[in-house]
Amino acid sequence: MDRYLCYVTLCLLGLGLLETNAFEVEIKDSSNTTCIYANLRINFTVEYETSNGTFKNVSFAAPDEVNTEGSSCGQSDVAPLLNVHFGNGNLWSLNFTKNDNEYRGSVLSFTYNASDSVLFPDAKEKGLVISTTNTSFFVPVPLNSSYKCLHDDTVTTPHVVQVYWNVTLKAYIDDSAIGKDFTCSADLPSTTQSPTTHSTTIPSTTTTPQPTTKPVDKPSVGNYTVLNGTETCLLASMGLQLNASLLVEGKNVWTALNIDPINTNSSGTCGNETALLRLTNGTTVVEFLFFIKEKNFHLQEVNVTLFNGSDFSSKTNLNLSLWEASLGNSYLCRKEQLITVSEDLYINTFDVRVQPFNLKNGTFGTAEDCFADQNFTVPIVVGAALGVLIILVMVAYFIGHRKRRSAGYEHF
Repeated sequence: MDRYLCYVTLCLLGLGLLETNAFEVEIKDSSNTTCIYANLRINFTVEYETSNGTFKNVSFAAPDEVNTEGSSCGQSDVAPLLNVHFGNGNLWSLNFTKNDNEYRGSVLSFTYNASDSVLFPDAKEKGLVISTTNTSFFVPVPLNSSYKCLHDDTVTTPHVVQVYWNVTLKAYIDDSAIGKDFTCSADLPSTTQSPTTHSTTIPSTTTTPQPTTKPVDKPSVGNYTVLNGTETCLLASMGLQLNASLLVEGKNVWTALNIDPINTNSSGTCGNETALLRLTNGTTVVEFLFFIKEKNFHLQEVNVTLFNGSDFSSKTNLNLSLWEASLGNSYLCRKEQLITVSEDLYINTFDVRVQPFNLKNGTFGTAEDCFADQNFTVPIVVGAALGVLIILVMVAYFIGHRKRRSAGYEHF
């Protein structure tokens, strides 16, 4: 993290220059029972590049008025998810995991909208920017207890500093009561410590060749939506299969994982120039980021985060140019496609249909088939027939011309 960014954060902590309101949210299941409770304050400091090549820092806070669209209580094999939307396309999200005795926050993700000219004036890069990390500010907590921490804590990711305080969090609630409190070490009377800056190192993996075989089972096609308020702003349906080289007993083994749509939660954000689809399936998070270029949209970025206990790995490809269609239409491809995320992680997609912009009445627009779906049989046959016809006409012409010349010689 840049020294200047850290300096700004410390100034905010020491001088209290940024007024912050706490937001309080509850996520409930289908029986109207609370499964996630959160009450906390968050300040964000973001470094961004301007159009003239200089860097600026902007600080802002999560307001007290937020919405939690896309949040989920989870299921037996799907982790609970807390989504907090605020401002112009900003999204703060936290996944939870547990074992027999305790639970904790796992993946912490913050998406901000660099196209917001109020927060990011003269930003060079526009659109949604995603910052994901394995959270460490939320320590393991005994089940049926609330995590509480009045002291501030700091989480850093590239170009982003997040500062938390007055935190109350609880997940996996099994009754109507919030339960007893689990106090963070910074709040204990015997503990005196200054805020700690946390960073996460992504475990390195050994590069191995692309897998030559895939399992025979084909993933089920899931239907996914993203809401902007009460309106559907993104629609997608697809089957997804991840192929990753994972370290198993000291060896890299190619492992296939089908994304089960029944146990997958969809969320994201929609902007004027970018749109994000986030799919959360247990210990796997897949993010698709779409951009607008001229009058078309396309898939430009993919991020995949895989969790293994307390460890995780995150792979990203920021330079894709896939799934392109005209604005107002949807992209359709029935053929299997391969998306290269990294040298040791691939995504196989099946029966893809997606539209991240300009939906009308929450339905897909006219489908534009991908190149793989186009049927070239008829054009080839027609072209071949025209070619044969042209050759016959030319042969007839030369024969007729030759006969006329011969007739002319005989006349003389």
